[in-house]
Formats: sequence, C-alpha cells, structure tokens
Amino acid sequence: MKRWLPLFVFIALGVLLAAGVWLSRNPNRDALPSPLIGKPAPAFDLPVLHDPGHRVSSRQLRGAPYVMNVWGSWCAECRVEHPVLTRFAETKRVRVIGYNWKDERADALRWLEQFGNPFFVVVTDVEGKTAIDWGIYGAPETFLVDAKGIVRWKHVGPLTDTVVMEELLPALEAAESKR
Repeated sequence: MKRWLPLFVFIALGVLLAAGVWLSRNPNRDALPSPLIGKPAPAFDLPVLHDPGHRVSSRQLRGAPYVMNVWGSWCAECRVEHPVLTRFAETKRVRVIGYNWKDERADALRWLEQFGNPFFVVVTDVEGKTAIDWGIYGAPETFLVDAKGIVRWKHVGPLTDTVVMEELLPALEAAESKR
C-alpha cells in the first residue's frame, strides 16, 4: 500500500487541478461580484474637477439614472475604453458621470483636453476615501445607478461596444422600467 500512496496523491492532485480549471472557465472570472447591486449607492459629496470650489453629491444626482465611470489619467485601460464611453455618452441616453480616482488635478485636466471630455460632470477623489465605500479597487470600473439611487449594474475593466450593447443598455432599460 505504501508503494501506491505517491501515485494516489498524484492522481488526487491531478483531479483537483482539473476541477479547478473546469470551474474557472468563466471568461469574467477576474471580476468580483459587487455587493452593491440592488442596494442604495453609497453617499458622496465630492469636488468637481473643473471647479474644485463646487461640489456634487449623490443626492443631487437622484431623480434620473446615471452611469458613473471610474477613471484616471494614469490608467492605460481607461484610454482603451474612452472612445466607447464617448460614443455612449454622445447618445445622451443617460448622464455619464466621471469619477476621477487618485489622480492629480492637472494630469486629469490635461488627459481630458487631449482625449475629449464625454462626461456630464467629473467629480474627483484624490485620496480614494469615497472609493472604498463603492468597493472600487481599480480603474476603469463603471456603475449604473437608477433614478432612486439604487446600484443596478457594475462592470470591472474597460467598456467595449459589446459590453455596452449586451449588458449596460439592457440594465439601463430595466432600471428605467422600474420608475
């Protein structure tokens, strides 16, 4: 029996490895599910990037749905998603709020000047404290919040045309139908 023990251990490890590979075949396995879905969006009161003396709060945004896109000038994937986000924002279907995260004001303004500003308004969270309440752990991340202030959808990573068409727009339609 001792002679066969290494073989049994090897086979057991192989079965565990195969099961792990089989169970991880989800293409979006890097995304953590958000505990915010279906719950009130965390309250915030943040300065506006273009006018730091002016602040925008989550309370002011209630009454109509909005998409909040987390980005930073330092974020390479934010540059990748920017044309998709711009096309979506140009439809004016919903307000697109920019959430500039852990960024220097001058860098963020320069980035928007270079690539364009598709946002209804850009709030800034230099220290990242409000991001903790939202469960933000990287950029880009995108949230859909309905008119009542409930988080209806979250996407981690760059938006693509496919994600907008197959996920964001259906989530927006569902949120609008619950008014």
